[in-house]
Amino acid sequence: MTATPPDGDWLGTPYLRFTRQGPFGVCTIDRPRARNAMTGAMYFGVRYAIRLVDDDPDLAGLLITGTGDVFAPGGDMGGAAGNDDDWIGFGTILGFDVTPFDALRQSVKPVVAAVNGLCQGGGLQMALCADMAVISDRASFRVPELYRGIADTYYSQMLARLIGPARTRDLMFTGRTLSALEAQEWGMFSRVVAHEDLLEGAYDVLAQCCRTAPNARASIKSSLDDFLGLCDRIGMQASLQGLEAVEGFRAFKDRRSPQWVHPALRIAGRL
Repeated sequence: MTATPPDGDWLGTPYLRFTRQGPFGVCTIDRPRARNAMTGAMYFGVRYAIRLVDDDPDLAGLLITGTGDVFAPGGDMGGAAGNDDDWIGFGTILGFDVTPFDALRQSVKPVVAAVNGLCQGGGLQMALCADMAVISDRASFRVPELYRGIADTYYSQMLARLIGPARTRDLMFTGRTLSALEAQEWGMFSRVVAHEDLLEGAYDVLAQCCRTAPNARASIKSSLDDFLGLCDRIGMQASLQGLEAVEGFRAFKDRRSPQWVHPALRIAGRL
């Protein structure tokens, strides 16, 4: 008995599908019952898909997309970690040894995200770290980490470089939702297409990227990666183990405002 199917394209979880479409690998996030919320295995599976394509001479690039009206909402805070009160279990899936963000930034072959709908948390980070993202006009974007008690320094570093400090504060301190056109206007993404044209447009962009010279492209990618810089990994990891993250997790589970919110400012339901 083997751990993987004979074709070798198993990504380690039933919630990710890897298919081959001509010269491209396609990784589809497919967990509709949980609105595509990402487990640790799913995050790691995306990372594995990147390496699978990088190492396969028959594949020129990777496309990542979601199903239905959701691309990815970030990590599953709804109990996938096991014990419903176990923040440590959930916090583990956010660690840098599992998430695919750095792998996206370091990929040898082009990676394009086809963002088909709701995109926030770790899902938005995947879209930002891909070489290119093609956005459905139905997509929406949010950075809710501070409502969860998480000091996401990956976002504060990358967004400040992409859209500037003022807009980064706007997104992170208010948790506001951006439409696809607003995200394009702010400079988060460059391509917005009609929803029905999303996959065709994403394949076209990926094909264009794959026609560029690999070594020259790698030099440009390295230069851009240096510009984006590194986040405070130690600070973020400490935040994930802090009391605010525990309370943020419990508040999310209980569908209430966290205790740090002034009583007069608490709202019904989760933030």
